[in-house]
Amino acid sequence: MDIIDQLAEEFKIRHEQVENTVKLIDDGNTIPFIARYRKEATGALDDQLLRELDERLSYLRNLEQRKKEVSESIEAGGNMTDDIALSLQKAVTLAEVEDIYRPFKPKRKTRATAAKEKGLQGLADFIFEQTLANPVKEAEKYIDAEKGVNNTEEAIQGACDIIAEMISDDPEIRKFLSQFYINRGMVVSKAVDAEKESVYSNYYDYSEAASKIPSHRILAMDRGEREELLKVSVEVSEEEALRPVYRKYVKGKNECGSLVRSAAEDAYSRLIHPSMERRIRSELTERSCNSAIKVFRDNLHQLLMQPPVKNAVTLGFDPAYRTGCKTAVVDETGKVLATTVVYPTPPQNKTAEAKAVLKQLIKKHNVTVIAIGNGTASHESECFIADLIKELDTPVSYMVVSEAGASVYSASKLAAEEFPQFDVSLRSAVSIARRLQDPLAELVKIDPKAIGVGQYQHDMPKNQLSDALGGVLENCVNSVGVDVNTASYSLLGYVAGINATVAKNIVAYREENGAFKERKELLKVSKLGKKAYEQCAGFLRVHGGKNPLDNTAVHPESYQYVEKMIDLFGFKLSDLNKTGYGDIGKIAREKGIRSLSDELGVGEMTLNDIVDELEKPGRDPRDELPPPLLRTDIMDINSLKEGMELKGTVRNVIDFGVFVDIGVHQDGLVHISQLSDRYVKHPLDVVKVGDIVNVKVLDVDAKKNRISLTMKGLNNG
Repeated sequence: MDIIDQLAEEFKIRHEQVENTVKLIDDGNTIPFIARYRKEATGALDDQLLRELDERLSYLRNLEQRKKEVSESIEAGGNMTDDIALSLQKAVTLAEVEDIYRPFKPKRKTRATAAKEKGLQGLADFIFEQTLANPVKEAEKYIDAEKGVNNTEEAIQGACDIIAEMISDDPEIRKFLSQFYINRGMVVSKAVDAEKESVYSNYYDYSEAASKIPSHRILAMDRGEREELLKVSVEVSEEEALRPVYRKYVKGKNECGSLVRSAAEDAYSRLIHPSMERRIRSELTERSCNSAIKVFRDNLHQLLMQPPVKNAVTLGFDPAYRTGCKTAVVDETGKVLATTVVYPTPPQNKTAEAKAVLKQLIKKHNVTVIAIGNGTASHESECFIADLIKELDTPVSYMVVSEAGASVYSASKLAAEEFPQFDVSLRSAVSIARRLQDPLAELVKIDPKAIGVGQYQHDMPKNQLSDALGGVLENCVNSVGVDVNTASYSLLGYVAGINATVAKNIVAYREENGAFKERKELLKVSKLGKKAYEQCAGFLRVHGGKNPLDNTAVHPESYQYVEKMIDLFGFKLSDLNKTGYGDIGKIAREKGIRSLSDELGVGEMTLNDIVDELEKPGRDPRDELPPPLLRTDIMDINSLKEGMELKGTVRNVIDFGVFVDIGVHQDGLVHISQLSDRYVKHPLDVVKVGDIVNVKVLDVDAKKNRISLTMKGLNNG
């Protein structure tokens, strides 16, 4: 099948959409650029679908390349037949291609190759014919001490080894059994030491159908096996697995037939079953990793797109015990105004002194919100801050912020370049404050694997996880847009068409020449050529520049259409401000987008995007989401009662449920069965990271710090 046709069929989209998308990708265009500025060509395919299509395109091209290599190798050996050629043509996975190639692939030393070297291929062929002739008598012809065949038993054993490998290499049998293992196999987990307590005790004697076992269980078993606490296997009925093998190969009810039957059993137990078990486990792990990466990807997207707390002077509070709590005050733009260390937590317990210091900072800098890290001593710090807020004469609220990865960032080269005057711990306090102000701008500085909104992320294939999470970062950064005059090089590096080197060159250029006055000035940046400019220009913003369109998501290639349209409607370019062109959208829609697009010579989808942008220039898509849940007081886990209804923030979504911050330091778990009154296939179908939800307390175990919650019967939209 033609790759374009296959992609169109798999993704259920039109042939021309795939053809145009593939051409755009092959021409070096980035996914964000294609998704945003080539909608007419792709039929408005979204960012995620484009990434999946790109990934699948690479797989299919690799598949075709491998088919070609295998075909050439088989032909070179003089073994190609019409049936093999047809099988290769029909193969839809790399595994199928390798199974077809298996009989012809140069082999390492095996029992079968050793037998062939001893000249026993002829005897194997004789036995395989399964005639009424006596195999022992025939085997006498192959006794040769010099070749290591000392008697008929050794001759027959060698011949059967050859037959066993031939059966094992049969691509038709392997294809059937591969599906059989998935459909009928059981994943079985046993304890290495049943007396040893561990987090894997649920899997000490566990089995589940391979076709139904959920991803998180596969990943848990895999990890338990790596830690040498579990032994995991795939079990099937040997009798059922051997039936198609007997049916195909055992033809005679005679001595030769019995030998072929024995060879088939040997092939299954020694060669086929171990190989199938490895394959199925590998496929289950791959499927589970793909599922976990999808969850991680979706969680990360939601976390990065959390609404920023804008225009708020923020105090970042990094909790600790012995070394004290590090604090940093940053202004509305994230600039550091002050830093200090206070000691309100054990063992110092200098509560009064700490309150006095923070009150002075809050008053001096007009702090309106406090961001508290959720690490060590977070609970004591939250109690302290809540108590402090009660004593203030100005309104201040707080929020507990995940500090996952903050220590990684603080010790990084980037942090040292940003804050050479601060030690590592004070950099963490700055990062915590900025995470509340603008999660996206701050979190892009951290390896996404360290952000902690997934499950088993450290068990994932590193390259695959990095590609997926890098795509999320790229998507989020480009959908929000970046101020070219204030963005860090780490943020600029995720803009379409800009790599790390060019990002640093942009920062160096503005430091040397001052702020960019217009987008076109980017072409003066070292190593930022015309193609890179085409890809990045629409995602970079120039506030207060020469051309007001440079502060919008309108691409420079479309400026001519904007100028024609505003002239047609009686507007001036200089009229464009934060509130847009007033009724321009209404006027355009009354005239008719289709007729207007014909008149201007621009596509309808592009025109719709232009009009939307001119109505709300430089709009931030995050502003349309519910704001973060800020608090002024705290509860203790011991104050929770069964049936109590609370409002909380979703912190993490995993396969079997969601963790919700309800303001008691310890997140509560809403099991998947408690998410809704209706059936829920996956928690992501109901909630996402950052959602504000209503929950009810089901059970509290203060000793184990476990809180069970439900969302059933509550109004959660």
